[in-house]
Amino acid sequence: MAALVLRGLAARKLRVALTGIAIVLGVALMAGTYILTDTINHSFAKIFQTASEGHDVVVTPAQILGRKVRSEVSPVTEQMLETVRRTPGVAEAAGAIFTPGTLLDTHRKRLTSPNAPAFVGSVSPPRFESFKPVRGSFPTNASQVAIDETTAKRGNLHVGQSMIVAGTSATGRYTIVGILRFGGGASFGGAGAALLVPAEAQRLLGETGRYDQINVAAQAGVTPAQLRNRIRAELPAIVDVRTGAEQAKKDTSDLEENLSFLRTFLLIFAYVALFVGAFIIFNTFSITVAQRTREFGLLRTLGASRAQIMRSVLYEGLLLGAIGGGLGLAAGIGMAPALNELFKAFGAELPDSGTVLASRTVIVSLLVGIVVTLLAGLPPALRATRVPPVAAMREGVQIPPRPLPTRRALVIRFVAGLAVVILISTTLGKGIGVVLLVFWAIRLARLLARLRRGGERPPKRYRVVPALGHALGVLVRWRGITGRLAEENSVRQPGRTLVTAMALTVGLALVAFVAVLASGFKATINRSVDQSFAGSLIVENTQSGNEQGIPPGVATALRQVPGVQNVTAVAFTVGRLTGSSSNQTVTAIEPESFAREYRLEWKHGSNTVLGSLGESGAIVTEEFAKSHHLKVGGTMQLLTPTARHVSVQVRGIIHENAGLLKGITISRSLAANGFGQREDAVDFVGYAPGAGNAQVQPAVDRVLNAQYPQTRSRTAAQFKQDLAGQINQLLTLIYVLLALSVIVSLFGIVNTLILSIYERTKELGMMRAIGTSRRQIRQMIRYESVITALIGGVLGLIVGVVGAVLVTSFALSGSGYVQSIPLGTLVVLLLVAALAGVFAAQAPARRASRVNMLQAISTE
Repeated sequence: MAALVLRGLAARKLRVALTGIAIVLGVALMAGTYILTDTINHSFAKIFQTASEGHDVVVTPAQILGRKVRSEVSPVTEQMLETVRRTPGVAEAAGAIFTPGTLLDTHRKRLTSPNAPAFVGSVSPPRFESFKPVRGSFPTNASQVAIDETTAKRGNLHVGQSMIVAGTSATGRYTIVGILRFGGGASFGGAGAALLVPAEAQRLLGETGRYDQINVAAQAGVTPAQLRNRIRAELPAIVDVRTGAEQAKKDTSDLEENLSFLRTFLLIFAYVALFVGAFIIFNTFSITVAQRTREFGLLRTLGASRAQIMRSVLYEGLLLGAIGGGLGLAAGIGMAPALNELFKAFGAELPDSGTVLASRTVIVSLLVGIVVTLLAGLPPALRATRVPPVAAMREGVQIPPRPLPTRRALVIRFVAGLAVVILISTTLGKGIGVVLLVFWAIRLARLLARLRRGGERPPKRYRVVPALGHALGVLVRWRGITGRLAEENSVRQPGRTLVTAMALTVGLALVAFVAVLASGFKATINRSVDQSFAGSLIVENTQSGNEQGIPPGVATALRQVPGVQNVTAVAFTVGRLTGSSSNQTVTAIEPESFAREYRLEWKHGSNTVLGSLGESGAIVTEEFAKSHHLKVGGTMQLLTPTARHVSVQVRGIIHENAGLLKGITISRSLAANGFGQREDAVDFVGYAPGAGNAQVQPAVDRVLNAQYPQTRSRTAAQFKQDLAGQINQLLTLIYVLLALSVIVSLFGIVNTLILSIYERTKELGMMRAIGTSRRQIRQMIRYESVITALIGGVLGLIVGVVGAVLVTSFALSGSGYVQSIPLGTLVVLLLVAALAGVFAAQAPARRASRVNMLQAISTE
């Protein structure tokens, strides 16, 4: 049987290759994802290990509200450093700073890539320093800076030149005295670093008398664990004390968890490609089984059992899956750098210190390739077992259908399927559950109709395919006989056409789904800004979209600009309600000026409530009040990032759709004093009566450029355009990744057309014999491919649009989401589907036009 399987595959090399590509591409993306993320994690682990060299003990701020949240005011003080130095067993201790900042050249152009962070650090004693000078030296006074090698190359900077470093509280111009490389040769990714003397770093970042951590070296004979325990006994609980190895391990673990979204994000697209590939495998095996009816009948006549027939088909799938998985793994090794370059193209540089191929990646790649192929080939294999021995005797014997299910079996299938739908909806979310329930309701209707007919199997004819095929045939019917023949060929076998089109349907449905969501989010943003923003300008960090804020001094500086009447600062922090296990985002505002630049929709209260917030008041959103059973006058206990417990009273309830005011809104002073919040997120600027944007915005920009070059001003229109640009950038990345599933579906169309041509060899020969030209044959195959692709495109757009509308209608109901259908994008997607059909038909069309008419006519 094994020899028979190998000979069968060798006799069908082309279809095996085309089918295998579907597996190879999906497995390649999955393997590439694992390799890329493993490489990134390994690179960061190397960075943290290098950074911890020489550190026996490390003192860091305690993460009161979890690893992702820390207070902007560091609790690590000079007094703690002195306490650590006096601890028995300490040989040396030094405070260190390494905090996000902004690096610019003298023309105030950023020196880091758009989505990469930059850090401002302090020079450490040689024992603790992770950077090594490659040119020049470390700074020795407050006017000097040393920068990393990558930043120097990007900005074409050299020792002796000047640059600007902007921090949380100040901006400085410094002379470059050193170009640095991170120790151990570890890649630092796209991040930038500027080292200053400690006192200057503290001043620039507003950390006077404070550090981000304390590095400690032990005396001879004292183990890191012993020293850790001694220091732990001397310091308060607001800081964590770990050994250097423990800190490196924790940093690595935290970062891997932070980057886990990247692996999940990419694997989704790999699974989509594999799902599309499964359609192709199923269709190919189904067609192949139908074409090998006489072969299977002959094997049955010679004594082969049904089990042997089934195993022969499954063995083909097993071999194909193993080969496809292996080739996909090899392709994944090359795809990992390609994915890295893709993210670089979108401004996200990731560290890379050599390809990491884990055993898990090898095992999963091979296993997925085999399992997907076997599962997709199982239904055709079962169908092959129903081939009767009589099929070997004559042409045209049909494979008998499956036995009709009983009423009980139909009910069991429905109940089991409904249970799966409910499980998936509870796991993945209400919106996805709604979509699945709609499709399952359609399935229920079919089951009920079947039960009313006493268990009779419904007709095999897929009515949607002929209807769409004839409707879309109008596009090619005007071409004459070739167009009409293509139209009829596309609906000749509706089941096969539908399965072929479904591969393209899946990809385009996801593209349409994402396009509708993106269009809706842009429309929602536009409406929210128009309805809620009452000011003239929005001042934000130039690197919009990241978590870095703007210095609090910006608002004070802008109030002095001629033509500016009002400036109000908005900040964000987090807190945790007593009894809750999750954090709540908290908005901080300046109550006296906020209502002048932002329109509030009150449910209980009015703008006069803002004046009473003080250090103990808060306003909450209507949704938050309902979920926590709060009313005006009620109180909340909040744990803050600084480990304080703050009690606030609800003074008002608002209806908020714009998303600026989160569940809880407090005063800016309470955020600073109780939560340790220093940076602002944005500043809203209002003009004086009669002041025009043409005069005021340039004046604002001059102040920002001179004093706070890490910030920029935006009008409402510019702000909306920036947010739309960020959405479009993410949308483009998703389109690029989804393109792989579309490419896989094209191979499905190619495969089906080639197999169809094999079946129609005699027909094509007859057409050539009665005068059909090679050119007309090619046209007919191309038009047939276009119709098939458009059937998949139309179905994909319908599924994608309906799915997006259902998900947003239920999952985002009450959030102010605006439904928006991007008709232009949908038309472009249909054109893409048509072009995909033309492209997929090229090889099959040439193959069909080269059929020898005499040999074809004599073919059985």
